[in-house]
Amino acid sequence: MATQKSSKSKSAKKKKVETPKKIPYYRKPDELTLDQWQIALRKQFGQDNEFVINNIGTEKFFSDFQVTNNATNNSYKVAIRSADDSQNFCECLDFKTNRLGVCKHISATMLYLSRIHGSKKAFKDGGFQPHYSSVYLDYRNGRQIKIRIGSENQEAYLSLAKTYFDQNFVLKPASFSVFELFLEEANKLGESFRCYPDALDFVIGERDKIRRRDYLWRIMPDGEEDKAFNGLVKTELFPYQKKGVFFAALAGRSLIADEMGLGKTLQAIATAELYRKELGINQVLIVCPTSLKYQWKSEIEKFTDSNVHVIEGTLLKRKAQYEFVDAFYVIVSYHTMTNDLDLLNKMEADLVILDEAQRIKNWKTKVSQQIKKLITPYAIVLTGTPLENKLEELYSITQFIDVFRMGPIYRFLNQYQTTDDAGKVVGYKNLHEISKLLADILIRRTKKEVLSQLPKRMDKNLFVPMTQEQMDIHNELGDNVAKLVNKWRRYGFLNETDRKRLILSLSQMRMVCDSSYILDQKTRHDTKIDEVMNILDEFFENSDEKVVIFSQWERMTRLVAQELDNRGVKFENLHGGVESSKRKDLLENFRNDPKSRVFLSTDAGGVGLNLQSASLLINLDIPWNPAVLEQRIARIYRLGQERNVSIINLVSTGTIEHKMLDVLKFKGAMAEGVLDGGEDTIFMGDDRFKQFMSSVENLTDAPQEENTIIDVIEEHEIEEQEFVNAFDSSSTEIPENNATFFGDDDVNEEEISTNTPTVNQNDALIQSGVQFFTQLAQTLKSPEETKILIEHLVQRDDSGKLYLKIPIENEEVVAEALQSLGAIFGAFLKS
Repeated sequence: MATQKSSKSKSAKKKKVETPKKIPYYRKPDELTLDQWQIALRKQFGQDNEFVINNIGTEKFFSDFQVTNNATNNSYKVAIRSADDSQNFCECLDFKTNRLGVCKHISATMLYLSRIHGSKKAFKDGGFQPHYSSVYLDYRNGRQIKIRIGSENQEAYLSLAKTYFDQNFVLKPASFSVFELFLEEANKLGESFRCYPDALDFVIGERDKIRRRDYLWRIMPDGEEDKAFNGLVKTELFPYQKKGVFFAALAGRSLIADEMGLGKTLQAIATAELYRKELGINQVLIVCPTSLKYQWKSEIEKFTDSNVHVIEGTLLKRKAQYEFVDAFYVIVSYHTMTNDLDLLNKMEADLVILDEAQRIKNWKTKVSQQIKKLITPYAIVLTGTPLENKLEELYSITQFIDVFRMGPIYRFLNQYQTTDDAGKVVGYKNLHEISKLLADILIRRTKKEVLSQLPKRMDKNLFVPMTQEQMDIHNELGDNVAKLVNKWRRYGFLNETDRKRLILSLSQMRMVCDSSYILDQKTRHDTKIDEVMNILDEFFENSDEKVVIFSQWERMTRLVAQELDNRGVKFENLHGGVESSKRKDLLENFRNDPKSRVFLSTDAGGVGLNLQSASLLINLDIPWNPAVLEQRIARIYRLGQERNVSIINLVSTGTIEHKMLDVLKFKGAMAEGVLDGGEDTIFMGDDRFKQFMSSVENLTDAPQEENTIIDVIEEHEIEEQEFVNAFDSSSTEIPENNATFFGDDDVNEEEISTNTPTVNQNDALIQSGVQFFTQLAQTLKSPEETKILIEHLVQRDDSGKLYLKIPIENEEVVAEALQSLGAIFGAFLKS
């Protein structure tokens, strides 16, 4: 900061001029008005910080300057046209939104010019007097298009201006639609005439808004009730959803803030489809949390025929995708958007859909700042909680839609906040004005408002990604399944050991889709827990209703319970270990205590419980038996339920859970409870097991070409015994006899020909024999198993003699066996 010195008479002692008193940044001085305080702050900042200023124009003082902040290395163009704040300009966002006519860059430039000889006279003489006429955008009173008349051909321009501009030289509303006619006439009057880019962009934007609204009303005269909604997406939209789509389409840039469960995603997709059909847009960019990328992909593929691409991979791979992607919908995460802003802007997406927009509620974060630099003519922002804790959150979210709509932040907070003498916020005021201010860009409906339009039950599959650690475990288990499937394809059977190994691997694949904690209780790799807590946070923000959460595994509910404890949310927890006598207390607490918001349950609570006090049910995992799923849902969706209920199923993307939805649709052998039935599933009949295996084949990526089977088996062979022994089966509802889950393959695949496509009776007999002796050998390896086998095969009579005990069906079986044995010996003797 420069220091100034002054001198009095020669006889007076020289002394320093007192340093001006600092203006406080967080409290307005009593002697200043709100605007005076904000102007003083910007001038103070411009004087106290270092800026590099270069004159890039042709004049000495009233010129254009490049101003660079040394602290941030950000550069902006500054135009100095007056000594006061009436005609100067800066490219920075603060200048465009603060409505003061000054910013720190202008302040720094004015300080720089004040030190140049001749500046006082130049600024005193009346400022800049241009010879050319120009149209510019005045930001001081909300954006206004104005004309400045220069000395060249002055009378002609004054005459022309009267037609298109009012007496204050502000463009008339009716002139926006014919602005090109004005430009044509103005350019004819003189070559020096200019229209600045920001002014032209504003006119184009306003004109597009007018024409778009007129066009939509013309083709859809009945608004949200128009027949144009028929066939727009592959489902029937509810009336309130049609209203949301039409509202967003008219607005161009809007905020859909409906309560959770009302279908904001579908409304955004339908709006995009309407824009493509009627306005010819070419590409939509969707920015969402990482956990929702494939949820969006699934919803788009479900409701439209449009192609969709999810951006993933390293920066190099992402660059290639941005350059060559031709999908109508492109999906990126917030994290990717933050790093790839320039690449995304080069895509020139016509529409940006911003999901879970509460991610940008703090304008100071990098994500929030980067999002607001996305360039797009149309935008739809989605969040059920645009305002959670303070007004600044709504202000920040609205900035992405229309950065000018709410005015400068200092005026906004002064208008709607009440503070004490220390500046602490103690209340709010004039809040009804905010809804009026946002009426044409924000739409919000609650379930209570549209209750009559809603179905009694709404089901939604929410797709979430897994961590890399989860996916590694899942894929390794999947390789075991693929190996067993290949064996099934080749030989047409699996022994009981392999069947149990198959069931265990499939069950563990399901478990790790929830969390690695279920498998080992040591690691904690999961995403579903964060996702369910996000759902609960939004639900509790908008409702005082209750939630039921189901998981097949008690350990998963244990993790949710831990998170609820951390948040101070009261809950009830039912699982198989809860005594029957105590279950009644859990139910009574949940039904009657308003503070008890969540009921956690394993499938031990899937039947016989009445939980109608809840309106939301979350399945952390989906049982493969649809009857079990319906039993869960019936806890809240039952006779006497007066509320509409929502069912959310969490499904891990790209996993066995996901494939179940895509391939089986809860039908076939799996749907009969094959994997939910415990140890009895191991002994299913051959016909039923064949049906089961045909279903399992559809869940695996096992190669079907026989010449690749051995390679796959060799590559993915693993040792399971230590893993299974460490597993606590008591709380996971799988067979308890772990010893039967593992063991080497019963045959050496390398020694069996892969050229025979079918198995004849002799081969089957040989294979059965091999199977028997292999199982016998495995049993004899274990002293305990051998002892059990001997006890089953021998019996003592009353005298203490031992006999071999062989169970038989009837006497005919013995007779046939002896006859066959005699024939074999006879043939042998003849040979």
